[in-house]
Amino acid sequence: MDPGAAAPTTPPPTVDLEELGRAVKEAQYRHHRALDTRLATVGTTLAQWDALRAIARTPGASAHELAVATFQGDQSFGTLASRLAAQHLIERRPGRGRRIEHHLTETGEQVLRAGRTVTRDVLATSFGPLDERERAMLLGLLRRIGAQREGFAPSDGF
Repeated sequence: MDPGAAAPTTPPPTVDLEELGRAVKEAQYRHHRALDTRLATVGTTLAQWDALRAIARTPGASAHELAVATFQGDQSFGTLASRLAAQHLIERRPGRGRRIEHHLTETGEQVLRAGRTVTRDVLATSFGPLDERERAMLLGLLRRIGAQREGFAPSDGF
């Protein structure tokens, strides 16, 4: 072999895409179960807390905008918002035209803060085996594949 020639390289191993997809789903499932269990201790569910978080990020948002931000359908979000309003966690106010705007109440802000403490703890435990560089790499990779949604343009959401 010519000493100046490049050494032969072995191709990288092939990853089973079904196994990869299942691993992502399994991690998400574990997060959701742990979050739902722990959020119950502060009087909320993951779906409710996520809605409160979306409203806090965009006060005055419409139900449709919040449904998109929380990965729900319009009808599902409307039902959820009705429950949140009945619990005095949010207020619905008239906006321009037929638009209904959503805002957190003081109680909703308290539940959101308590939920943030819970979620930080659960996620810190979950991602604990990864160092900061690995966490940043994982986030970058997930954002990259998230931007490649089938049939959709990249979203500004979540």
